[in-house]
Formats: sequence, structure tokens, C-alpha cells
Amino acid sequence: MRFEIVTIFPEFFTSIFENGILRRALAEGLVTVGVHDLRAFTHDRHRTVDDRPFGGGEGMVLKPEPLAEALVSLGIQPKSERQEGPQAADSISSEGGGGFNPRIKPTE
Repeated sequence: MRFEIVTIFPEFFTSIFENGILRRALAEGLVTVGVHDLRAFTHDRHRTVDDRPFGGGEGMVLKPEPLAEALVSLGIQPKSERQEGPQAADSISSEGGGGFNPRIKPTE
């Protein structure tokens, strides 16, 4: 099983994979994990990965360009081009930690 984690905090995951059941799974070759710094896929001198929401409002949103470049560099095809099945899954988390579902309107 392969996991690719694209994050702006790659150092956060170091200790997670060096301990416990994940360490054993990695050592036995049951899973592979790649951790990638999203800022490596930016092209400005400040390595900007976020921007203000379109139309205003609170908070920040991820820019799509660095994320798209990261996915392409990992060989991850767009969802519309992938084969269905257990080998093709993706997950995007929201700021609250739950899974992102564009059909659900956020509570205010």
C-alpha cells in the first residue's frame, strides 16, 4: 500500500513513522510512505502556498497550482482518468480535520 502525503509541515510526520505500528509496517515493506513539502512546488521567492478566499471572507485557502504540480510529479492522475477500485483512492482534509466533501455546505 502506498501513501503520499503532501503538506506544508513535512517535519511533523517524522516521529509518526519512526514509532509503533507504522514503523513496523514500513520495516516489513507492507506500506510505503512519501512525505512531500508543498512549498517545493511553488515558484515565487516566498514559496507561497495559500491565498485569501475569492470574494473575501475569513481564513486562507490553498492555491491549486502547487498542489496540482505536486500530484503530477507523484504520477497521480486526475480522478477522471483513474481506474475505479481499491487501488485508486484520495483524501483531502479540511481545516477541522474531517474529510473534505464539496457537496456539504460549511456551517457558519
